[in-house]
Amino acid sequence: MSAEDVQDGNSRKRAPARERLLDTASELFYRHGIRAVGIDTVIEHAGVAKMSLYNHFRSKDELVVAYLERRERRWCEFLDARAPDAAAEPVERLRGMLDVLGSWLAEECPRGCAFTNAEVELADPEHPAHEVIRADKEHLRERIGAVLGDAGVSGVEHLADQVFMLFESVLVTFGMGTVEDPVRAAKDVVSRLLG
Repeated sequence: MSAEDVQDGNSRKRAPARERLLDTASELFYRHGIRAVGIDTVIEHAGVAKMSLYNHFRSKDELVVAYLERRERRWCEFLDARAPDAAAEPVERLRGMLDVLGSWLAEECPRGCAFTNAEVELADPEHPAHEVIRADKEHLRERIGAVLGDAGVSGVEHLADQVFMLFESVLVTFGMGTVEDPVRAAKDVVSRLLG
């Protein structure tokens, strides 16, 4: 165990260096942008030695992937914990999922979707983060498709694409502030589509 992983001067147990690095990178990458935040800034704010970073992450790219993977896990846990009852009508389940998304955005994502932001920043299509970004989006689309499949609607794939696009538009318009209440607007559209 390194000195960074032992108790600090206040006799409080400090988080392990890897967690401090991930916490710091998550905050800084989301708030300022991945490209705007250098490794030295992450190291300084995390209060770890440069060697600690490279003991846990071989590169900034690997740290970015870990940040996005962690965010995906947190989002899935958030959604699972608050998702509407599976016995509810599909329209109400989707409307409830939009409410959960609105809560997530208000609590965790005032600048919109971290995955969309990362996609815009990481122009290299070979960047390893793109796999995580695509998986996040596909997971949400599959979840929407499962709700629609339970409803027995025809053309599930096409309808799932349409509803998924509503969720994505909520993520973008929330962060930009271009729609007064994007969750309510999307819920209204879901009701019209499936009503």
